[in-house]
Amino acid sequence: MRNIELALASMVLGAVATGSAHAQSKPTEVTIATEGAYEPWNFTGPDGKLAGFEIDLANDLCGRMKTKCNIVAQDWDGLIPSLIAKKFDVIMASMIVTEKRLGVISFSEPYAPTAAAFMVEKSGPLANLPGTGATIDLAGDKAKVEQELQPLRDALNGKAVGAQVSTANVAFLDTYFKDVVDPREYKTVEQHDLDLQAGRIDAVIAQKTSLTATLSKEDFKDYTIAGPTFTGGVFGQGIAAGVRKDDTELKAMLDEAIRAAKSDGTINTLSKKWMKIGLE
Repeated sequence: MRNIELALASMVLGAVATGSAHAQSKPTEVTIATEGAYEPWNFTGPDGKLAGFEIDLANDLCGRMKTKCNIVAQDWDGLIPSLIAKKFDVIMASMIVTEKRLGVISFSEPYAPTAAAFMVEKSGPLANLPGTGATIDLAGDKAKVEQELQPLRDALNGKAVGAQVSTANVAFLDTYFKDVVDPREYKTVEQHDLDLQAGRIDAVIAQKTSLTATLSKEDFKDYTIAGPTFTGGVFGQGIAAGVRKDDTELKAMLDEAIRAAKSDGTINTLSKKWMKIGLE
């Protein structure tokens, strides 16, 4: 019996050692997951193929890392669980680095900043939300932030506001507006956009770049961004690639590739192509 126990212990230790060695080795092939439903960051085109800023960036980073690149689509709310379950190796899905997420996975260097805003109907009662054109840094002085947000709380009192599930936008509503608005969570941004059109909600909160892409569509010509732009705080430390905590070598490779793509202007060029703005 003792020999069997020793053999089992040896097998377990060997498996751990093998897993650790695998985690530290340089991969030659990487599977990257994206949502495929968050234009212009990542979306599925009319031809059924994935496209967008992060698709182009992922291919560029794989080229720099000299790895074969496979890009797959995964529902947003399954991204982190599936990464941990080793269904793929990297998340590139406009995912914001937050303390909560850092508790379960690691992130590369950020490749883009974050900024969120409200979208409303141009002719609706929220078209002139207080603070339009201003930026509120939620990481600033708490009393000042609360003072800056109060006019918005008053304006949104009793309104239904949509946000995509498991995002910083939901955390934003929960932190600052849960006692005054009716928060509605949606599986995709397309779903909350359609509910806004249908009049089932009064506003949506999302990343400003995503809202800009939505507003460029003919179907949304009657909608606009209103109120301040929000950064910092619940909106985290920027957008980055997510990896498993033990994949330290892959994280180091991504960090180096992202720094190089920033340095030579590739990320800025891709941003101008897809978002019509630079990220410098």
